[in-house]
Amino acid sequence: MKIAIVIANAYGLGGTVRTVYNLAEGLAHHHEVEIVSLVRHKAEPFFPVPEGVRLRPLHTIGAAAGKAGDAAGDAAGDGERGGLAQAWWDRRARAVVPEPERERNKSYTAPAVHGLRRYLAGTGADVVVGTRPGVNLLLSAWTPGRVLAIGQEHINLDEHTPEVRAAIARRYPRLGGMTVLTSADRTAYRDLLGAEDGWLEVMPNPLPPRRLPRSTLDNPIIAAAGRLSPVKQYPKLLDAFSRVARAHPEWRLRIYGGGKGEEKLRKKIAEKGLSNQVHLMGRTKDITGELAKASLLAVSSRVEGFGMTIIEGFSVGVPAVSFDCPYGPREIIDHEGDGLLVPAQDTEALGEALLRLVEDREARERMGRQALVSAERYALDGIVERWEAFLERRLAESGRRPRSHAVSGR
Repeated sequence: MKIAIVIANAYGLGGTVRTVYNLAEGLAHHHEVEIVSLVRHKAEPFFPVPEGVRLRPLHTIGAAAGKAGDAAGDAAGDGERGGLAQAWWDRRARAVVPEPERERNKSYTAPAVHGLRRYLAGTGADVVVGTRPGVNLLLSAWTPGRVLAIGQEHINLDEHTPEVRAAIARRYPRLGGMTVLTSADRTAYRDLLGAEDGWLEVMPNPLPPRRLPRSTLDNPIIAAAGRLSPVKQYPKLLDAFSRVARAHPEWRLRIYGGGKGEEKLRKKIAEKGLSNQVHLMGRTKDITGELAKASLLAVSSRVEGFGMTIIEGFSVGVPAVSFDCPYGPREIIDHEGDGLLVPAQDTEALGEALLRLVEDREARERMGRQALVSAERYALDGIVERWEAFLERRLAESGRRPRSHAVSGR
């Protein structure tokens, strides 16, 4: 079958982008796959596009606009007519995508929305998959009947505003199916939509098939990863790590990620006297390679949609110590098996758990071995098989038949 995955910005850095590329890579072994990006803000994407996958931008913005064209073309035109066209498409987007979603993600430009409308009208895809609420809502409104539209959620329902949840309740039933990352989120969506399990499925994010290094668990390094945003609660992690830093000054905390909160976090690090022990490592294209240099992974999030970094740490044999925050970590981490869960927001307990595994190498090794076993649940081939079965079932139940787009396996 031909599958299109629609994402807000496939050229940036983020967990959703990374997992979309992983899934596209796996599906492309037996299907024709393209990633459709609402916007393109630079000439080349942060992550390499998987072999056999086409990347199609709909609206090129910023400095990249002078270097490459886009699939939408000049949606606005010139002069007064262009201004009127932009205003018209902006109104159409606002009628479907609530203001909080447009504020949360700035990719719903008039040319991008127009480009998506044109793309959907002419696509030869059998299936289009959205990857965030605004995209899912647009797919529910504009996907032609010959194409199966699937919604995909990368954060949990409770994180959306009432206005976005109301739009979801109103429009998502028009989709041909939906996937969420956790069982807890499936329950939340089932309660909101009254959806059946066949229509609504749990589909974890996959790990790419790579030859990965394995952590020795000897390096005095604790790693954390994710956008430098308030939801990650890195100041709480600094408080927890302080307990380790006092008892074992040779240990270091490395935080991978970027964002607007960097300067504020640097100030916090200095205020706590941790400048020699806490390092902001910036963005990386090889997070698993970096995690393999660590001996522990720390997760201090207020909430997690899934916890991709946890399974990436598991894949290189690194146990996790995490707040038992809503959704992801509690469904991934086996407490005392492949890591430790502590009560959400209990910074002292997080520090104690980190200190325990810093000091107990035997427990660290035991959990690291189990982490490798746990990572196998998220192997790409297995997740792709689940996706294929889900899509084939939804196509059959909707009365659609995939056209002949299959490609030979590699």
